[in-house]
Amino acid sequence: MNQNKTSFEDALASKVIATGKCVNCGACVIVCPFNCLEYTEERPMLTKECKICGICAQACTQYDSSQAQIERFVFNRARKPQETFGIYRRLTVARTKDDKILKASQDGGVVTTLLLYALENRLIDGAIVSGTIRDKPFLPIPKLATTRTEIMESAGTRYSYSPNILALTEAIKQKKKNIAFVGTPCQIQAIRKMQMRGLKKQTAPLRFLIGLACSECFTYEGLIEKQIHQDLGLNLQDIKKIQIKGKLQITTNSGTKTISLAEAKKHTRKNCLSCKDFSSELADISAASLGLNGWTFMIIRTKQGEELFSKAEKAGILTTRKADEEANAIDLLEKLSDKKRKVRPA
Repeated sequence: MNQNKTSFEDALASKVIATGKCVNCGACVIVCPFNCLEYTEERPMLTKECKICGICAQACTQYDSSQAQIERFVFNRARKPQETFGIYRRLTVARTKDDKILKASQDGGVVTTLLLYALENRLIDGAIVSGTIRDKPFLPIPKLATTRTEIMESAGTRYSYSPNILALTEAIKQKKKNIAFVGTPCQIQAIRKMQMRGLKKQTAPLRFLIGLACSECFTYEGLIEKQIHQDLGLNLQDIKKIQIKGKLQITTNSGTKTISLAEAKKHTRKNCLSCKDFSSELADISAASLGLNGWTFMIIRTKQGEELFSKAEKAGILTTRKADEEANAIDLLEKLSDKKRKVRPA
């Protein structure tokens, strides 16, 4: 198949979007050299006549894509059957030593600490993360963070989807040369495919890919606005943190309320049902909660990831301990990874 002769309509519109396989990552939108696509209503839409260049298909992980092929590109080999949660160089459990970061973060504050270390030591000049907007608490938006304050403001987890890849456009516009990217497995997959296909305009600034473990994302309207705001009667402005620890925990100034995972999962984005990657297997570093309190389970996967993590560790800003001390966390990681890999096709 000659991808250079594949139109958006013939490739992605008919074979990915119409079949329910689109994960809404936005990769196709940012790579279109003719600006024919826009990200509207949480999906790519053709707004101009397609020039049939085929580049959008080259970026899409749901079209003509092989996980094993991308693994070979990233790791020089494919994952072995026994590598349940992907290829890695090191496993560890970690937390930040900075109390301010720990208070602002979701679990151990490791991702925020790594970003700040990289920024302040000039390893990067910005980080693509999910930010928030003031009038819609916990609604995530793609953001290019270039200061300590902006990175700190983006700490924590929002359980709705943020197409962080779209922020690559802003990084290119600002001529950033060294960028860290934090995103979900589907977004990491898309970036790796873009790198593999040689789409250097969008990927050249990327230095570190930090992947977040993800079972699924929930719709903002369903989980946040309806179930938490309307059904539980909580003022969204009063919420300090939302966590999943066996159930969904919503912490406010006055206490904590919970929602069962079964109830929360009623609001799962249908687009997440196509994803087979729980732990961001193609990232440089993957971060997961796995039921830990105040700690983050870290999967160091590539040489670049290991160098960044080791430098931060040697700088004395992280506390680490052996991952094998957390047998329950490893067992959960294996179970969730296996479950995602066996997910039914969309």
